[in-house]
Amino acid sequence: MNHVLEPETSASLVRREVAGLPAYDPGADPDEVAAFSGAARVIKLSNNESPFGASPAVAEAVRLRLAGGVSRYPDPTGKRLAEAIGKSLAVPAERVVLGNGSENILELVCQAVLDPGDLVITQAPGFSLHEIFPRMMGARVEKVPVTAEFGFDAAAWGDALAAGPKLVFLANPCNPTGAMLDVGELERVVADTPQAALLVLDEAYCEFARPNPAYPDGLAVLRGQDRPWIVLRTFSKAYGLAGIRVGFGVASAAELVKALDRVRTPYNVNQLAQDAAIAALGDHAYLAETVRRTGLELARVTDRLRGKGFRVAPSSANFLFIDTGHHSDWVAQELHRAGIIVKAWREPGYENFIRASLSTPEDNDVFVRCLAEIRAKGTR
Repeated sequence: MNHVLEPETSASLVRREVAGLPAYDPGADPDEVAAFSGAARVIKLSNNESPFGASPAVAEAVRLRLAGGVSRYPDPTGKRLAEAIGKSLAVPAERVVLGNGSENILELVCQAVLDPGDLVITQAPGFSLHEIFPRMMGARVEKVPVTAEFGFDAAAWGDALAAGPKLVFLANPCNPTGAMLDVGELERVVADTPQAALLVLDEAYCEFARPNPAYPDGLAVLRGQDRPWIVLRTFSKAYGLAGIRVGFGVASAAELVKALDRVRTPYNVNQLAQDAAIAALGDHAYLAETVRRTGLELARVTDRLRGKGFRVAPSSANFLFIDTGHHSDWVAQELHRAGIIVKAWREPGYENFIRASLSTPEDNDVFVRCLAEIRAKGTR
């Protein structure tokens, strides 16, 4: 006889840590916004995706793989991709860990390292998964706020790190502000982090920041450190592979990668993703052009928004953090009416901010115009 669990019985099975987790917000669904707005084309600026797409070499790599068939499981170790990454960064392949996006590696780190009650330090405002994954494991999360100008607060970080965290998540550039730490600021965090703590440097947007001579190479800073660390990067942003989902980490030691391997699923990066990433990694010219075009729009759109009176955080990434002067949910809803999707920020203290990805010049102009009209509407 089959027994169906009653809803309250099903709920009682869920760990209390999971029941209390905030839901990850991926942004509005484009099809729903299209139906709501009646817009012929939706402008999606909510997920920091590249409007320029992936290298043509990626399409060819995927075509060849599909022609050869995909009925076999992928290489569970991702050996060819790990070796390609290792060669490009001058690190041994055994210190490279692959993930279904770099956020998958964030999850693996928390599963492998955290016990209930452990302390995790991260940023505010910050990437929500830097909080959600630790809390999933029953850890405590403390956030270090930015300064009034969205900069790094060295004193606040020093105080937080003195509390003895087991895990530190530091994004550079930071999501959602786009602000970056310079070499001295990063070196100070490293020096202040307890030797026994695992320092995770999330560099998901590093390609966009590299043209700035003040931007530090996290691997170069950490390479000589006798301490546990991981630098995370992704193919989802500058390389334009968000739909394929592949990221990677470089760890301080092969033993740390082996620990993550014990908690990851054996085939967490599919074969198309592995082939696509190898192809994307090899097309240096295409990446450079994507970064160049993004940088031009970053400067232009920032100037336009500030010229219209908006407060905009200084960004070294492919998105902008904008103080709209009104509640972000209302602003986002009004933008939906125009067929534009942004990320409404709801973190305490930043409820009037939205995060908007950079797109093509045409899309960005539509966004700036509509945002200015919405703000004027809200102040009547």
